[in-house]
Amino acid sequence: MLRHLFKLIWNKKGSHSLLIIEIWASFMVLFGVLSLIVYNISNYLEPIGFEYENVWVLDLNNNQDTTAIAEKNNQIMQRIRSYRQVESATRMSSNTPFSANTMNNSINYHKVSTMADNYYTDEEFSKTLDLPLLAGRWYRPEDRVSKSVPVVINKKLQDKLFGDENPLGKVLGERNYETEKKEEGQKTTQRVVGVVDKFKAKGEYMSDNPAIFMLFDKDDQWNKNILIKTKPGTDATFEAKLVKDLAAMVPGWSIEVSYLTESRANRHNLVLVPVIIFLIISVFLLTNVALGLFGILNLNIARRRSEIGLRRAMGATESRVTTQFLGEMWVLAAFSILLGLLFAVQFPLLNVFDFAAGVYIVAILAAVVIIFVIVTLCAWYPSQQAARIHPATALHEE
Repeated sequence: MLRHLFKLIWNKKGSHSLLIIEIWASFMVLFGVLSLIVYNISNYLEPIGFEYENVWVLDLNNNQDTTAIAEKNNQIMQRIRSYRQVESATRMSSNTPFSANTMNNSINYHKVSTMADNYYTDEEFSKTLDLPLLAGRWYRPEDRVSKSVPVVINKKLQDKLFGDENPLGKVLGERNYETEKKEEGQKTTQRVVGVVDKFKAKGEYMSDNPAIFMLFDKDDQWNKNILIKTKPGTDATFEAKLVKDLAAMVPGWSIEVSYLTESRANRHNLVLVPVIIFLIISVFLLTNVALGLFGILNLNIARRRSEIGLRRAMGATESRVTTQFLGEMWVLAAFSILLGLLFAVQFPLLNVFDFAAGVYIVAILAAVVIIFVIVTLCAWYPSQQAARIHPATALHEE
């Protein structure tokens, strides 16, 4: 039966070529869309690693002011922490959570090297974002006088550099750009003092990248982004007062306030919009495939009424006729999917987008199931019509 169906489709491959191409294109687009969906869902199911509710981002820019920047930064921090509406506040580099800014560099330990996101923060960072520790501790003020820079790494970086080895107390290798610091007598070695679990700074839909948190110098004047964790119920009245007070402290500086909850929503939109666009394209292609299947089957039924009547007259049941037409469509879909699989399997083999192989496998299986379900649904009604043709009527018309 199956061999007969393949022979039928192969003999009519010319008339079915356009539909085969449409099903192939639908499979490839569906595979791409499902890969994105599976990747994003798998990331979303993992915890983000920190708390973003009631956290504000204060972006300071000193503009033309170049005098005593570090001192003014410290004064601003003291003022912010003095408000009763503020639970905690921390300074950090420009790559704040959910922002478009990224800072990364190669981190070395012995002969192992990997890229990691770099975050320059102060002692209050973990408290402000409720960042739990898996091992060790967060850096403290007294760490500023140590011989090496205290750093905290996430679990992903620990796995990359140390494997099953305990990272606490280990000294990381010097990075290339820190040669200038060494010549100036500044600290260049980094000592691991703590490990956090996850830190998905770009949102739930992003993967958990290796990350390292470094304590910046006391006289640092470059990192002027401030995260402020406010008490629940704090409204825009306090925001206006805060901006007004800080503007009076540092005339000429620009001050912008944003909220991590809004930044998170914006990041989600950036991720979901491409998925929605590809999903619309996929639905359009699948609709064309469905219409094509309806057209081909109805045409086949009209052309093959005598054949159907002869089969029925020779004892073929309605279910056998239905299976015949459904089988032809399944074989047609199988040809297209086999062609698509030749391309799809290259993605996990070549690691094209750095997705886990499991993401591609799930996407391939889901795409195959969806294609066959659509083909079956589209072919079922015309096949039932063909099965109901009475043999006497079909042979009489012939």
